[in-house]
Amino acid sequence: MIKMENLDTDIKKIINSAYPYIKDFNPAQKAVIESGYLEDNSNYIISIPTASGKTVLGVLPALKTILNGEKAIYAAPLLSIQNEKVKEFKAFEKHGINVGKHPSSADLSVMVFESFDALTRFSWNVLREVDTLIIDEFHMIGEYSRGPTLESAITRAKIINPSIRIIALSATLKNIEEIEGWLDGTCIEHDYRPVPLHKEVLDAEMFNTKNKNDVIVKVVEKAMKDNSQALAFVSTRRFTESLATYVAKKINKKINKEQRTRFKEVAEKLLEVPKKKGSLPTSTCLKLAEAAELGVAFHHAGLFNEQKEIIEDEFRNGNILMITATPSLMYGVNLPSKTVVIRDHTRWTSNGPQPIPVFDYEQMSGRAGRPQYDDVGYSYIIAKTMDEVQNLEEYYVEGEIEKTNSKLVDNKDAIYKQIIAQIASSLSKNLDDLVDFFGKTLYGYQMNNNPSMSTFAEYTIQYELENALEFLLQNGIIRATPEGLTTTDFGYLIAKSNYAVETAVKIKEYISDINEINTEEFIYALSQTPDLPLISFKGRKSKDPVRDKLSECGLFAVDIGISEATTVSLIEWINEKSEHEIENKYNVYSASTRRSAYEASRLVKFAKEASEILGNYSNLKEYDILSARLYYGIKPDIIPLVVGVKRLGRKRARNLVKIFGNDLSNVSENELQKIEGIGPKLAEKIKLFTKN
Repeated sequence: MIKMENLDTDIKKIINSAYPYIKDFNPAQKAVIESGYLEDNSNYIISIPTASGKTVLGVLPALKTILNGEKAIYAAPLLSIQNEKVKEFKAFEKHGINVGKHPSSADLSVMVFESFDALTRFSWNVLREVDTLIIDEFHMIGEYSRGPTLESAITRAKIINPSIRIIALSATLKNIEEIEGWLDGTCIEHDYRPVPLHKEVLDAEMFNTKNKNDVIVKVVEKAMKDNSQALAFVSTRRFTESLATYVAKKINKKINKEQRTRFKEVAEKLLEVPKKKGSLPTSTCLKLAEAAELGVAFHHAGLFNEQKEIIEDEFRNGNILMITATPSLMYGVNLPSKTVVIRDHTRWTSNGPQPIPVFDYEQMSGRAGRPQYDDVGYSYIIAKTMDEVQNLEEYYVEGEIEKTNSKLVDNKDAIYKQIIAQIASSLSKNLDDLVDFFGKTLYGYQMNNNPSMSTFAEYTIQYELENALEFLLQNGIIRATPEGLTTTDFGYLIAKSNYAVETAVKIKEYISDINEINTEEFIYALSQTPDLPLISFKGRKSKDPVRDKLSECGLFAVDIGISEATTVSLIEWINEKSEHEIENKYNVYSASTRRSAYEASRLVKFAKEASEILGNYSNLKEYDILSARLYYGIKPDIIPLVVGVKRLGRKRARNLVKIFGNDLSNVSENELQKIEGIGPKLAEKIKLFTKN
């Protein structure tokens, strides 16, 4: 039996120090360690339930590698997981292990999949120094957007550094033999869960109601009685808000005085966020604070990032009874609770409402039951009627998860990007090289090993690649030379950028057709690219204000959708409107304006680089001005002041100019400090700026 004391002395010392609550390994961890995965150097897939201690199983071989003088990478799908893991692994630094986000400067680097992919394209010498690659949430290899990036990066890493060792940490996979074959690895599966999970279908009729929300109220009331918390998953942002508001009102009378005090503090913290950014609280903020005052919070992409962090931290601290969330919360930050409720088991797609995958049901359910806190976890999926109960039981509770299939060819942009990556990194010079590379991906492996596909596998891969190559040649991204295929300068810019090829092509088309930049028109063009995070409407109120604003700017749209909502929000943002003003005027989730504006600012920089590459030097200064306006949310006249004085911000800068004019050289530090929010340090910085 493997015990903690059987570990190498140095590793044991580090684990005891970084994870003091781990006294010994649980059965799943023991099964993995007993498999000998720490002793040999082959690849492993570790497939055990959520919350069974996968991270530590990834950390052990990483530590062994580092103590042997080599480097390790821990790859994760999301920035939130990356940040969480960097924070967690910083505990290793006491033992002389350098933790960071890039292997060029760290022994253990935590990278998101996209950064790891970039490493395999441009930093071969650094990649060859990496001995062990740990992949967290490996099951995401079958996911549409990030899966193709991960499988291509793994394929390239194995070609560039054949001795790299891969440890894949995964939830349960159905077609495990196929994955083992492709990774040339061994899978260790175990079904132990430190906190047993009880899965059930509840139906509304059982509770004498037709309203699923009333069932959730009962679940929350039960959680309150046993001093635990709940997570509820619904399909849309609007539903997270309406459910949180509904539950909060229903449990109001059951909240005691001490809880009210704690909940009120949380609500105040949430309302402070917009104030610190120079905006009045938006109606979404007010709705959030109102629910939080009664112990319920909603969590979705339309909130300020800082608000989401507060909700996560306060939930962990026990100061929120329930979070209502969109399914995106099933990945990412670790937010366990004793009870999970899945209210909506369908999701709206381009083909209308579709049942959520069994895999997603398992991921959401897996959030129930907190190691160190609970002795059992409960997952409830809600049916409307008795008739629906049996269907949901068969499909979800007793159903089998879907097969993990490559989405590389389904995702056209992924094919384009990986062809560019192969050619830019000089790994592929011609169609044969590309066919060979794609044949080594999970997609190629699954094609070649499927009895009904294998005969046509190479032809199918070649056909897909020929179509993609034609598109890339036509758009001036790659070119054919006597030495083989090469990327153009524009193609190399795309390879370095990580932007979708569609984004790059749209920007190229736009900047090639203009003599001078029309700010509003350019923002509209950016809002129609896949790389700009969009600002969505909050509800079904009139979209006329958006149409009117577009018209005022000389822009005409037949349909008013979220690209149009994003365009007007960003136009108002660069004209120094606050989130509160933007939300009130256009009924949009304006808290995401800053994120959208930041990405738009980066896209404008990309457009500038593309212009230079294409030999168009006429608008370079205008690109810089627009990029700064989007980044800071300012009109052109205060760009020098806001850029030149760090932490001044747009609101104080505008107040300065309103009161003293654009020339601040004769204004004393004392006079400057009369402006709200300007203290001695900031006044000194402003004076320094005026002297320069």
